[in-house]
Amino acid sequence: MWFFIGILIGALVLGFIWWLKHKNLHLTWYEWLIGAVGLILLVFTLQNFMGSFEEVESKAAYMFLLVTGLPSLILLALTWQLAARRLSKA
Repeated sequence: MWFFIGILIGALVLGFIWWLKHKNLHLTWYEWLIGAVGLILLVFTLQNFMGSFEEVESKAAYMFLLVTGLPSLILLALTWQLAARRLSKA
């Protein structure tokens, strides 16, 4: 299952890069870095959330959502806002 999730994430990132090139948009290095850290943290959260539920540890699963899932969503939203504000100024 994780093999297919990796393929899906790779395809989405590749499609996103192609879309950026098609629209002639450019992201700065720190926007890429923050977005990559947010995406890696989100995948880490999903893996640990599912693993904790398989081991019948629902409290640990929900703590993973809170402790690592929320910061991953904040990082992804920050990346989106940085890019949107910079592109709207141009």
